[in-house]
Amino acid sequence: MMENDRLKAVFVMNPISGASHFISRRSLIERYVNPSRLDFEIRTTGYAGHAVEIARESAGAGADIVVAVGGDGTVNEVARGLIGTGTALGIVPCGSGNGLARHLCISMKPVASVKWLNDIRILDMDYGLINGHPFFTTCGVGFDAAVSQKFSESHTRGAVKYIEKILHELRQYHNDTYSLAIDGEAVDMEAFLITCANANQWGNGAFIAPSASVCDGLLDISAIPRFSAIDVPVLAYQLMNKQLEHNSRFFGRKCRELVIRRSGECVAHYDGDPVRLTGDICISVVPKGIRVAVPNDAKDL
Repeated sequence: MMENDRLKAVFVMNPISGASHFISRRSLIERYVNPSRLDFEIRTTGYAGHAVEIARESAGAGADIVVAVGGDGTVNEVARGLIGTGTALGIVPCGSGNGLARHLCISMKPVASVKWLNDIRILDMDYGLINGHPFFTTCGVGFDAAVSQKFSESHTRGAVKYIEKILHELRQYHNDTYSLAIDGEAVDMEAFLITCANANQWGNGAFIAPSASVCDGLLDISAIPRFSAIDVPVLAYQLMNKQLEHNSRFFGRKCRELVIRRSGECVAHYDGDPVRLTGDICISVVPKGIRVAVPNDAKDL
C-alpha cells in the first residue's frame, strides 16, 4: 500500500466465530484501524451464506478490500464472494483454526490482528476447487473430513471441542483405500487421510503441507498412511513442527489436478466445512485467482 493511498474497506463480522471475541474485535477495529489509511464500515452476518452476499455486494460497490472477521468458514464465504471481482480479501482471525490467516503471517494477538491492516500489500493468490466448491486453505477426504463432519454437528465450538472430536474419532476411524490420478498419473494407496492443500496448515499450527505456497500455481497433496498408537507422538510432533515430510511413510506431491476415483458416496471437506460427494472427486487449482491483503513484511507465502 502506497504512503498516501486510502482504501475503501468493508469488515464482515460473524458473531458466532469466536463469539467471546466478537465485541472486543469490533471495538479494536474502531480503535486501531487508521481512518487515513482505510475508509471503512462494519457489517454483521445474519445467516449462512450472508458473508458471500455482503462480499459480492461490497465489491460491486467499489470496495478495495473486504475483511473477514471470523474463522475459516467466514473467510471461505467472503473469499467466494470476491472471486473474479478484483477486490482483495483481508482477514481478522478469531476462529478455531485460522489456517489461512496463519499461513499469511497475520497475527493471532487481538490488537496486532487488526493493526496490520494499516500497512498492507496486496498480491494475487491461488485457490482450489473440489467438485466446484472453492477452497482457499485445504480440502480432503478421510479422517480430517470425518472430524469436520462431527464438529459441524456439535453445538459447542472452539479448539477444545475440536480436539475432543479428534480424540473420539481416533479410537474408531479405519483407513480407506484410494485410487488417485495425480496430473494424470495413477497412484493407489491405503491412507488415513488425503489432504490437498493451498496453504501449509489446517490451522492451530498443524502443518499438514509444510512446503505449500499460495502463490506457486500448485496444490500440495499430503497423505498419511496406516499407523499404530505408538506412532502418534512422533506424527504429532512432526505435524506441529513442519517436519511431516521427513516421515518415511508420508506421501507428498505437488500437482495441478487430483482426481480421487470413487463409485459411492463419501464425506469430504473444504476449509473445514464437510460436504457429501458422490462419484469421482475432482480437485484443481486456479492460479492467482483471487486478490488477498497480507502484512507488508510477510515473507515466504
